[in-house]
Amino acid sequence: MTIKIHNLSQQDSILSQFMAEIRAVDVQADSMRFRRNLERVGELMAYEISKVLAYKKRSVTTPLGASDCKVLVQQPVLATILRAGLPLHQGFLNYFDQAENTFISAYRIHHGDDDAFDVEVEYLASPDLEGKTVILCDPMLATGSSMVLAYQALLERGTPRHLHVATVIATDQGIRFVQEQIPAEMTIWAAAVDHEMTSKSYIVPGLGDAGDLAYGSKE
Repeated sequence: MTIKIHNLSQQDSILSQFMAEIRAVDVQADSMRFRRNLERVGELMAYEISKVLAYKKRSVTTPLGASDCKVLVQQPVLATILRAGLPLHQGFLNYFDQAENTFISAYRIHHGDDDAFDVEVEYLASPDLEGKTVILCDPMLATGSSMVLAYQALLERGTPRHLHVATVIATDQGIRFVQEQIPAEMTIWAAAVDHEMTSKSYIVPGLGDAGDLAYGSKE
């Protein structure tokens, strides 16, 4: 089993500008802008992931002749956890526009008034995943529980050849948990890594609740 971790904040790029806006409370007030920034992060992450995928040569006919080009051997399958992952997913889909798609519904079940909770997966819509490259995206990788349960749900549709976990903000704890619990050839991509969480498992400094910021508060 091989696991690689890419923290994209360790290199300067326009991604840093988008992350600054995603985190800023004054910019977050514009939910359309927040969604678009998540989408743009997804686009940049898709570009970075595209560099490690397999390509083959193809002769393409132009109006004036032929050109030898490189194209993907196989499109990845794009998977996301509802609902917060939708804008990030759309960013990936803008670049991998021929990809198949998987959607997973997972939610927290809180126990009374304390901070303890469980994560439950209740819905999965997915093509066959056997032997394919899967990009599983979710804006926040906090404890890692949702990501691990999502991967386990994906196994109902086959075992991927390689898993790319893509997240906007991860924690050290979440990365460790995913590494320990997912026995797969895997690469983790994070636009930023923060080092603290609250007792309710919100990332600090993080950005708040990505789903609420993108789509409004929920009961």
